[in-house]
Parts: sequence; structure tokens; C-alpha cells
Amino acid sequence: MFSKTVYASALLSALAAAAPAPQVPGYSNGDASGLSTPPTGAPATVFGPDSQVPEKAIATSAPTLPPRRSSILDGPTSHGPFSGTPTTTGAVTANTTLAQMIAPLPPNPTATYYNAQGVLLNPAPAPYTPNGGLGTNGTEPRYLVNSDFDFESIALGLYQEWIELDLFNNGLAIFSDDDFLEAGLTAEDRSYIAFMAVQESGHATLLSNMLGEAAPPQCTYDYPFRTVREFIDFNQKLTRWGESGVWGFINHLDSREVGQLLSQSIATEARQQMSFRQMLGLHPMPVWFETGIPQSWAWTYLAPYISSCPENTTRLAWQNFPVLHVVNQPNPNRFSPNDTKPNEVVGNRVADPSDSLIPADESCVNLNVTGYACGPAIAHNRSEPLSFPGKQVNFTWDAPGQAVGPNNSYVTSTSAGTPAFVAWVSQLNLTYTPLTITGNNSGFTYQPASVVYQGDPAANDTMFVALTDADIFLTPFNLSMINPHVAALGLYQAG
Repeated sequence: MFSKTVYASALLSALAAAAPAPQVPGYSNGDASGLSTPPTGAPATVFGPDSQVPEKAIATSAPTLPPRRSSILDGPTSHGPFSGTPTTTGAVTANTTLAQMIAPLPPNPTATYYNAQGVLLNPAPAPYTPNGGLGTNGTEPRYLVNSDFDFESIALGLYQEWIELDLFNNGLAIFSDDDFLEAGLTAEDRSYIAFMAVQESGHATLLSNMLGEAAPPQCTYDYPFRTVREFIDFNQKLTRWGESGVWGFINHLDSREVGQLLSQSIATEARQQMSFRQMLGLHPMPVWFETGIPQSWAWTYLAPYISSCPENTTRLAWQNFPVLHVVNQPNPNRFSPNDTKPNEVVGNRVADPSDSLIPADESCVNLNVTGYACGPAIAHNRSEPLSFPGKQVNFTWDAPGQAVGPNNSYVTSTSAGTPAFVAWVSQLNLTYTPLTITGNNSGFTYQPASVVYQGDPAANDTMFVALTDADIFLTPFNLSMINPHVAALGLYQAG
């Protein structure tokens, strides 16, 4: 659970402690000798078609082929920064805003159910059907957004799906086969990335159908990478906030039907993020729980990489926060991340990848040494971790008022006062550490040693950091209430 305390997190460890001990003892005297016997004979040398069994198969085809919204692009597309003049600025707003922030309330008065005996407490509506649940009363599902909140959330998700579709194809188009091979990635890996792009065409179609005719189209993008390693690094960062952005709002949607389909697409996004981490030589899943973040956080990360959108593209209501830069961001391309130099990233945007063009004798990419190699792999153990509890982390941050996003038509803003804390958002935890100001929009803190449960450090993975003016207590379900207190927002490569 998220915590207000500095350097520590209030955990639900009491629940874990109260869990019953396993009822089945461990196996002993197991004999796997029959399973471990190696096959005999020479390996195959001729590879042709399998046996033909026409009498056991019939010709089949799909009765209908629902169209995808996107086209399949297999060559370079137009990319680069926006150079025109925006025709409108700022997020879309309602005619009336009821308050400057949402006031905290006590628990919902209807949230009273508790079942100490584990028996059914209410009449069952049908056999084998416990009382309760939403959308279980026989009504026909309606797979359309059902509120402004739903529309703006799914529209944000669609902006994310569009950039992923373009991004995956773009990397394949601009880098040669030899470029990928130099990064340790083969033709099969390229085919895998191409398949991910096809997945995104399906995701974009799904979200477009749930929005209707106002669904945003694909835009033009401005990417930060120069090498295949940087392309993969950017992919793992972008899919990280893409996944976490959905986990943050999915259970707040008014339409549970939309949430159902969205969860079935974001499960694929999680696999993509894990795969890109493996391609970068990072541990594929160094956390026990994935993080949920507010929509305005996801939009802050995404918007700087959208160059321009077609005229009359549906605009979003979410906030764009000023960028928080991690000066000593750990570089996963180094066998010694502690030797990362200041600002060792390829640009100045919030999720720009780490510099892969470091001296060869400082790089881990082509090492074949256990504990130091970082080439593509199912998993690597690192002798020197990317970061560690107690590490001094140095920051600079931008002032509000910067033009970002499609056509430079959105403007970064904050309602927070002077920043005093660093909020670390990872897994189930929100942990605050004190911010020490060292100059104009610069300061430092120390990476916290908080844990989710015993043995699970909270600060790990590609995670989220923010500067705040207060250390308010929040939990995963109401994290968006931190937004009025956020002065700047960044990403931290903790592991």
C-alpha cells in the first residue's frame, strides 16, 4: 500500500503474516532420471514438410474479416519535430469546473461487506452464482465509452496505441539487418517486433471502435533514438508507461465492458514491455506487482514525442506536467552503471533513452562475462545493479509553460507550490523522500530502501518519480489525487 512516511512504506504485511501455512508438504526422494535421459541417435539434418494428412483436415477460413483501422506500413514514414504555429493551445476543458481539486472523503458508506466465516451471506440469483458483481444481471453488454472520463481515458490509450504501431515499424525500417545483428538481435527478433506492430493495429482498431467517430487518428512522431539499442530502450520505456497508464484508470471506468476489452489488450502490452527489457539485457520482470499511474502522467510522458496530428484531431483533457530530469540516470549499456556520467541520455525529453555510444571498453553490450554482459537474453544477473537504496539521485526540472505535444499545442503546467519531496511510485507503493534544493530548479535526494513485502524492494524496474510540495497519504486506487501537488514528473531506471 502507498505510504506517506519518509523512506518507508506502510505495508499490508499483516495480511501476509495472517495467511495460513501451506497444507501440502514438499516432495522428497523424487526420481527424475527417466525425464533427464538424453535422446539417442543423430540430430536431424533434412527439414521438409511434415507428414501430409488430408484425410484428417479440412479447409477452413474465417467467415468474415473485420477491418483494421490502420494501414500496414513497411517503409520509413515522415518523422521529426513540429515546426509550425499551433492553431490552439492547452488541454480541452469543460464549460464548468466545479473545484480546483477533488476533496478526500471517507470510505464509501456502502462498502460494508465482510465475510468472517467464508459462507454465502445472501440469496443466490441462480445456481452456482453468488450474489453480487456488476454486469452479472443478464443485461446485454454495450462496448462503448459511457462518460467523459471513459472517453478521455480511452482516447489517451488510442494515442498510445498509434505511436506504438508507428514506432515498432519505424525502427525496423530505418535500421539495417546488420544494425540489429550488432545489437545481438537476429531476423527472428525483427520478425517478433514486426508482429508486435501488427498487434498494435488490432489494439488501435478496438479502441477506435469503442470511441466512435471522434476517435483520434494516427499522428506524426519525433523519436529520440540513433541506434538499435536506443530504439529498444525507448520501446521499453514507452511500453512501461503505456501499460501502467491503463492499470491506473481501468478500474475507474464507468463502462465495465470497455474495461474488460481494454484489460485483454493491455495484457499483451505487458508482454511487449517484458520482451523489450529482455532485448536490452535487463531483467524481464524485477517486480512483484506492476504500477498504475494517473492519465495525466501517461500523457506527460507521451506528448513530447508526438510531432503533429491531422487537423481537427480530438484533443485531450489531461494535464502536461513539467519534466523532471534525472541527472545521473543509470545507463543500462554500461557494465558499471555507477560510472554513468551526468546527463548520459540522448536528449532532453522525459523518456529519452540512455546513450549507447559510449566507449567500447565501458560497454556491457558485447561482453560474454557473467554478471557484466547486457546483450539480449532471457534474463541476466548483474554484478553491479543499475541502482541501489541510499544512492544519491540528482535532479533538474523544467519551469512550466513549455509547448509540447501535437503541433506544440499543449502547455506544461503545475498548481503545486515549492517542491519539498520526491515521490517514488512503484508496484503498490508511494514512498516519499526529502528533496534537498541545491539551486534554481535543481536538487537531490536518496533512493529509498522501502519494500512492498519482505524480499521485494519497492524501487526497481523502470519506475516513476515526481517532485511534490506535500507528502500526502495515497493508495493505488486514488493516486490521481496527487496531481495538484506535482511540480515535475520523470522516469527512473532503477533496475
